[in-house]
Amino acid sequence: MADPMPKIKPIEIKKLARSALGWPARILFPPVCAGCRRHVSQPGVLCGACWPKLRLLERPWCPVMGTPFTHHMGEGFLSAEAIADPPPFERARAAVAYSGVARQMVQGLKYQDRTDLAPWMARWMVRAGADLIAEADVVVPVPLHWRRFFRRRFNQSAELARAVSVLSELPFAPSAVRRVKLTRQQVGLERQEREENVRAAFRVPAEAEIEIAGRRVLLIDDVYTTGATVRAATKALKRGGAGAVDVLTFARVLPGDFRADESVII
Repeated sequence: MADPMPKIKPIEIKKLARSALGWPARILFPPVCAGCRRHVSQPGVLCGACWPKLRLLERPWCPVMGTPFTHHMGEGFLSAEAIADPPPFERARAAVAYSGVARQMVQGLKYQDRTDLAPWMARWMVRAGADLIAEADVVVPVPLHWRRFFRRRFNQSAELARAVSVLSELPFAPSAVRRVKLTRQQVGLERQEREENVRAAFRVPAEAEIEIAGRRVLLIDDVYTTGATVRAATKALKRGGAGAVDVLTFARVLPGDFRADESVII
């Protein structure tokens, strides 16, 4: 006689158990859109209204700066920015343009303590920075000064870097570079002022040199605006012995979009 109850594989039982355990949390804390906070089917996704407002940065792009081209310009073609002002890092990539929903997500992560967004933002970063991750040896976040960290209680760049480290299975070195100068907020500063503001702001502590010596560092930040911060951090990493530095951010202020009075975070 056939068993009236179908056989259920152990893995299916585990899935059912996890799903059942998750229901109380979903009822008490229903998932909301990462952009507008409307209710959605699962955590970390955008609703139908917000998704079209997110501009993913795609190829073709400048192989150095990662800024998108309107059409394919030929193998190895560099942007005017990369030619006129070559960066100290090897390559930069960003997942999305800093506008609309992306701006709301970045500001939610920093100003509203939405650290739950970091793993989802990191997924897009890993997608955009696949070529960088393939060659990286260690993941390092742009640090906060200890006084600012004490007030904020967390570093949004470190939250993103930690998630990128987990997804990419790369070592995470949160203390490899230290911010030794309490700088002004970059908001409201012109390009030259931003560079002066972060000049000599970073240093690799002697005890951390072994973590980056001769290695290819993947430097993580939330937004690439003028590049002043990541340039300064890159120089410090190279002085500390890093073999090479690539930069990966969640969002990018595209050339021509920068305004000193913009509420950008870098």
